[in-house]
Amino acid sequence: MSTLLHCPSLFRYSRRLTREVQVGNLGLGGQNPIRIQSMLTSATLDTAACVKEALALAEAGCEIIRLTAQTKVHAANLEHIARELRAAGCQLPLVADIHFKPDAAMEAAKWVEKIRVNPGNFIDKKKFVERDYTDSEYEEELERVRKAFTPLVLFCKEHGRAMRLGANHGSLSDRILNRYGDTPEGMVESALEFARVARELDYHQLVFSMKSSNVKVMIQAYRLLVKRLAEEGADWNYPIHLGVTEAGEGEDARIKSATGIGSLLADGIGDTLRVSLTEDPVYEVKPGFELAAPYQPGVEHAATAPEVEPAAPFDPFCFSKRKAELIDVNGMSMGWNEPVRVVLPQAACAALNPAEMKDFMPELAYEACGAVEVDPRDAAEVAALAEAPATLVTVKDGVDMPVPQAFRLLSAVIPSRHSILLKDTLGAAPELSAPMAAGVNVGSLLCDGIGNAVLIRGEAEPQKAAYLAYNVLQAAGVRLSKTEYVSCPSCGRTLYNIQEASARIRKATGHLKGVKIAIMGCIVNGPGEMSDADFGYVGGAPNKINLYVGHNPVEFNIPQEEAVDRLIELIRSHGRWVEPS
Repeated sequence: MSTLLHCPSLFRYSRRLTREVQVGNLGLGGQNPIRIQSMLTSATLDTAACVKEALALAEAGCEIIRLTAQTKVHAANLEHIARELRAAGCQLPLVADIHFKPDAAMEAAKWVEKIRVNPGNFIDKKKFVERDYTDSEYEEELERVRKAFTPLVLFCKEHGRAMRLGANHGSLSDRILNRYGDTPEGMVESALEFARVARELDYHQLVFSMKSSNVKVMIQAYRLLVKRLAEEGADWNYPIHLGVTEAGEGEDARIKSATGIGSLLADGIGDTLRVSLTEDPVYEVKPGFELAAPYQPGVEHAATAPEVEPAAPFDPFCFSKRKAELIDVNGMSMGWNEPVRVVLPQAACAALNPAEMKDFMPELAYEACGAVEVDPRDAAEVAALAEAPATLVTVKDGVDMPVPQAFRLLSAVIPSRHSILLKDTLGAAPELSAPMAAGVNVGSLLCDGIGNAVLIRGEAEPQKAAYLAYNVLQAAGVRLSKTEYVSCPSCGRTLYNIQEASARIRKATGHLKGVKIAIMGCIVNGPGEMSDADFGYVGGAPNKINLYVGHNPVEFNIPQEEAVDRLIELIRSHGRWVEPS
């Protein structure tokens, strides 16, 4: 078990205290609220479209707006966008998103309040080259980073610009991949390489992020980042931006974002966030505020955990499922190697037709599963389980602890042979909408290896509750019941209508249980983020699509109107296609 350094306690909430970073007229970190941001999808050269979209985001309450600046020419147009927005009375900070082009970053820094740098591709072109670097060769690479990055740091320091060092799981440099692998450790080191250069120049207006489409990787990377920052020293207390990249659209994307972002917010990590959706950016704002609301300054958090806390029940930096013994629960096998089971109240189960629900039928009724209900802070109730044979255990309703912390405590104090039934609510009306509550309260625990069954009660409609239960299992990556999509949220780099394409692909392939398809607007994060996808649909040129198997391109420059049919043929040729019923 790794030493716990990413938060003071797994069982009670306290927000990580960071230094304040100024982004234009907006403060990040410190005692400031958790800030909500989004990103424009309009082409950066289209000033009118960008201004219109940004004003709509401002009207929706968005606090920070990001735009892509893929070349120096695009970056130069940020001057006009910023001028038009200020003339319209919009003072929201603007952030330029930079990949591959240091010269674009230098130009953009003239006009916006913050620069987002991706350490994986700021000076590195992705080649997927396998190479063993000697220590001296690696140091030569770091010197190359230092020379290329220093001018931007000095300019931002002189002109009061902030900077986000945003590592992405899908776009780590070959240098990092060859030494650290495609790992959370590699993501963290990728950002720290650049941070060390900034600190050598006495520049500290830094924000960090560690994004991935894999929620477990995302959670582990952020925790490891905070741990490493703490180990570096007290003055490495930089703010953190949270996000699950390529989350997709609809309920699935909201659950996935809630699982990753909510898990970290519960640990006190996060000073700004974005819920990335393959939808109109204005729809990202509301779920962002919803997730942040329970953790904003001024919200009271009762100290309801025990004064003497048990050891951490899981390794925060490496996923491992809790090893519960195999048990039979009303005819259903449950335990470590068994699928996480879906439980609904008896009335909900009785209202559903198994023939209609098919693979989404709940497997157990709560009233019939015989779960032992305990308050994990009650020594007598916990002691009764010490010598008891393996059984199903849950937290009793009415326990006045946040749901994730209550089940973490339960997992810590009962023997590991017992299986755990997770709940999305402990009886009280949840503060969040049903999908968000399921992600935060159930999905986050599944990502930590806790939970052998899930009970959904926050959604009153039986069919929706059943689908929600399976959706949260899929979002946490513990049980696939349908096609899995990795879908980017679109931006000015997107080379085709990704929302329309996503709808067509989902309609055509939504019946392929267990197949994972990536739908990516461009190559910035595409090949890396979809490395564990079975098939990829990636913008290669305007309205032209490249098809991938894993991260290997196999077909190029397909007209968009033909690309979905060609994707189906590719899936068929690899033996993964079945006809829809």
